[in-house]
Amino acid sequence: MARLSVNVNKVATIRNARGGNNPNLKQVALDCERFGAQGITVHPRPDERHIRYQDVLDLSQSVTTEFNIEGYPDDRFMEILRKVRPHQATLVPDAPDVITSNAGWDTIKHQQFLSRIISEIKSLGIRTSIFLDPNTELISSAVATGTDRIELYTEGYAVLYPKNKEAAIEPYLKTAELAHQNGLGINAGHDLSLENLQYFNQKMPFLDEVSIGHALVCDSLYYGLENTIQMYLRQLQ
Repeated sequence: MARLSVNVNKVATIRNARGGNNPNLKQVALDCERFGAQGITVHPRPDERHIRYQDVLDLSQSVTTEFNIEGYPDDRFMEILRKVRPHQATLVPDAPDVITSNAGWDTIKHQQFLSRIISEIKSLGIRTSIFLDPNTELISSAVATGTDRIELYTEGYAVLYPKNKEAAIEPYLKTAELAHQNGLGINAGHDLSLENLQYFNQKMPFLDEVSIGHALVCDSLYYGLENTIQMYLRQLQ
C-alpha cells in the first residue's frame, strides 16, 4: 500500500492570511498523523508565504511519522536539511517566485549539479527524491545522480484523466516501470485528488508514496479533516 504524506502548506497559507496562529499548523500536522497519515510534507519557499523557517524547526520536533521537506536546493534549503535531518528531501526545480511546482528536473542537463547535491544530502543520512516529469529518457540520468527515489509530477495526469484516463496514466506507467527496473523508488504528487487517486494507485504497482496537500485541504472543508484523510487512505488500499 502506498503511503500518504499530507502537505500542510495550505494550512500555513490560511494561518498567514490573518496572522496569529489559527489554524495551529503544528496541531494540524499532529492531527493528520493521528487520523492516519503516514507522513507530513512541507515546502518552504524563500518568501515564507506559507511554510516558515520556524515552522520547519517546530514540526521537526513534533512529527513522529515520515517528515519530508521539499524545495529547491539552494544554500538556505541545504542549511535547513543540515539542521533538521528529515527522513526525506524532495528536490524540485522551482524558481523563487513560482506559485507552485510546475515542472520536473531536466536530469540530463542538471545531472552534475544534482549528483553533487544528492551526495551531500545522503551523507546526512537523508533519503533523496527528485521531482521528475513522466519521461523515460530522463531515467538513466536520474539514476546517475545517485537519488533514492523520483517523485512523478502528476499535473499532466490530473488534467487528462477526465477525458482519457488510459492515455493519462500511460507515460507514468512506462516511466515508473523503467525507474523500478533501475532500482529507484517511486513517489508521486501534484493535483492528485479523490477523483483520480484510486485509478492512479491501482495502475502503479511500484508506488511507494503520494504527497497531497491542496486537494486534501479543500476536501476537508466539506468532509472534515479526519474523514478526508480516511477517504484518501481508502483510495490507496
